[in-house]
Amino acid sequence: MPTDRANPDDAALSAPVDRPSASTVRTLLQLSLPAVVVGVVSALVLYAVEAVVAALEHALWDALPGTLGIDPSAPGWIFGVLALSGLLVGLIVWLMPGHGGQDSATVELTAPPLNLGALPSLVLVAVIGFAGGVSLGPEAPIIAINTALLVVVVRRLWPRVSIELVVMVTAAGTIGALFGTPVAAALVFTGLVGAAAGGGALWDRLFLPLLAAAAGALTMSALGSHALSVALPAYDEVAPVDLLSAAGVAVVAAALGLAAAAVFPRLHGWFRLLRNPALYVTLGGVLLGLLGVVGGPITLFKGLDQMGRLVDDRAQYPAAGVILIIVVKMLALLVSAAAGFRGGRIFPAVFVGVAIGVLANDLLAIPLTVGIAAGVLGMVLAVSRDGWISLFIAVAVTGSIPVLPVLCIAVLPAWLLVSRGPEMIVHEHGPVRS
Repeated sequence: MPTDRANPDDAALSAPVDRPSASTVRTLLQLSLPAVVVGVVSALVLYAVEAVVAALEHALWDALPGTLGIDPSAPGWIFGVLALSGLLVGLIVWLMPGHGGQDSATVELTAPPLNLGALPSLVLVAVIGFAGGVSLGPEAPIIAINTALLVVVVRRLWPRVSIELVVMVTAAGTIGALFGTPVAAALVFTGLVGAAAGGGALWDRLFLPLLAAAAGALTMSALGSHALSVALPAYDEVAPVDLLSAAGVAVVAAALGLAAAAVFPRLHGWFRLLRNPALYVTLGGVLLGLLGVVGGPITLFKGLDQMGRLVDDRAQYPAAGVILIIVVKMLALLVSAAAGFRGGRIFPAVFVGVAIGVLANDLLAIPLTVGIAAGVLGMVLAVSRDGWISLFIAVAVTGSIPVLPVLCIAVLPAWLLVSRGPEMIVHEHGPVRS
């Protein structure tokens, strides 16, 4: 991450004190306005990109096939749209300045800011991929776009604010906007700032990220953001057997996620044997098209809308059908991320976790809310390696507070498994170009 000259504001935020000093309080107040600006802008950029994606998605999957008299769920249309998306993304990554930004497979949620010149190509590949049905979420490219923009804006308006602080607060604001609540960002950054060098009260160090996340969440709420939760039966009473059931489902989901993580770097390398992005990203689009034909429309896109349909229409899917959906979606996630498409892995992992919960309910009669919460917990834990965000998303998806103590037990064996397993990220040395 780029470094900047130390300034007294950063020192005040990390000073080891029992209670906030006058300088710390003054610094937090001075930086509050930049944090709010970062949160609002992060949400506006997310909203704008999602609006463009929605318009293009409607054109590709509704308007155009309707005009041509083609069923958009027909195998030929699914294959054609995904293959064409791969070709277009590959050409942009190969030919455009900026090459579509950094390869999402090789970076964490927070990464060094890109040059502004890379943003047009990054926006294009992200929009085309998401609208075309690629199985990735918006978190990685949106955070990268917001970080590049806001580092320039904030440093121009408030030059004393360090680049590191802008990067952290931008990520928090974007996460707050993505999940519609600052709680998600607070949980993610609790671990990060707690492990960072320097002392100081944890809430002092969380103050600015939490403020940006709140501003981002409120902005998205005002604009009418989508809900993360799905409609589930009420879960009001915890049965002792639910503790064992949730732990078992979470461990199985985490094991599946770890298997995918183990394959991920190898698959990433195999694609790059073709060397030219126009070839290997197009190949990825072709494979995604074939997977879409096998799994059907419910296995396309990031999975947020699709998981609601799966739960609502679960009576239409026998156990074998749900297993097929899980396998196809996991393969689609692997191919999408490894082939050079830009996007995050959390949202598709949530869909897979929901499908695992539906399967557990069907095969073992585990309460649907418990099964889905545990499936999401285990899968997101394996993909993100973050217990806090996994617990939060599992509760958010189910909308059930009573399931939280069950998950607090289930996360323990799942974490013991995940903490010793591979990470779903590709570690490369030197400049990254995909």
